[in-house]
Amino acid sequence: MKQNLNPAVAKVLKRLHYPLDVILLCVRWYVAYPLSLRHLEQMMAERGISVDHSTVHRWARKLLPVLEKAFRRSKRAVGRSWRMDETYIRVRGEWKYLYRAVDKAGNTIDFLLRAHRDKVAARRYFEKAIAQNGEPETVTIDKSGSNLAALQALDSEREAPIRIRKKKYLNNVVEQDHRAIKRRTRPMLGFKSFSCARIIRGGIEFMHMIVKGQMKDGGIAQSPAQQFYSLVA
Repeated sequence: MKQNLNPAVAKVLKRLHYPLDVILLCVRWYVAYPLSLRHLEQMMAERGISVDHSTVHRWARKLLPVLEKAFRRSKRAVGRSWRMDETYIRVRGEWKYLYRAVDKAGNTIDFLLRAHRDKVAARRYFEKAIAQNGEPETVTIDKSGSNLAALQALDSEREAPIRIRKKKYLNNVVEQDHRAIKRRTRPMLGFKSFSCARIIRGGIEFMHMIVKGQMKDGGIAQSPAQQFYSLVA
């Protein structure tokens, strides 16, 4: 594993007293596959490495925000025709709302976890997605009134309005993408806090984007695992 570390990663690792290879392997498996923390503890034990499931969780919470930030600097540009929808995430026994969008090719635009499903939450999502990815030409939504109201509010402040479409069948691509994300969280049996949900969901999302080929690799043709590990450099 490379020793020339991203300063932000190096700062986090100062307090994590395990080999870097072990830490990164556990964190990558946790966000890449439908595994629980107990599964990871058992899998590492089979390899002769004693690591508690709570330790793996601590690694994930510390490292994933840093790695996500590094990923965003290397994220490929997305298309300007967006398909947006929200899905549900259980946090402390209550349903919260995960706003997501993909372009017409299925590339993830952005994501945002919110406590409520309303105009304010939808607008915050669109503002974040536009800030990170530029303005879309078209956004396709479902029949949600809050999503429509948020887009109309944004359009009222722009010279060139975003074209809004409400065609459910065009949103099949984002609904299918929801399923791929939710398969990873099913073994986790919900999250204990909103901040934990936000961090772990962020890791799952950017790992999913890596698998979909949304990270620039300089033409080296690296595997998804290699691209994930390169984020620490």
